[in-house]
Amino acid sequence: MDVSALGRLLLVVGIAVAAVGGFLALGGRLPFGRLPGDISVQGQGTSFFFPIVSCIVLSVVLTVVLNIIIRR
Repeated sequence: MDVSALGRLLLVVGIAVAAVGGFLALGGRLPFGRLPGDISVQGQGTSFFFPIVSCIVLSVVLTVVLNIIIRR
């Protein structure tokens, strides 16, 4: 592995770490987990939550981003 490839790899890893950090810092303000279509059932003493729509949106976004990155 030459130095320029290592530099690009470190840059991509750094951007990914920064993106994850930003997502975690803004996690409470983002609508993920509270989108229309997410299943939330509350009963007497029990609750069930399944963010189905949030999972689908996250899957589509990650698929597009990874396809853009990999095709370069």
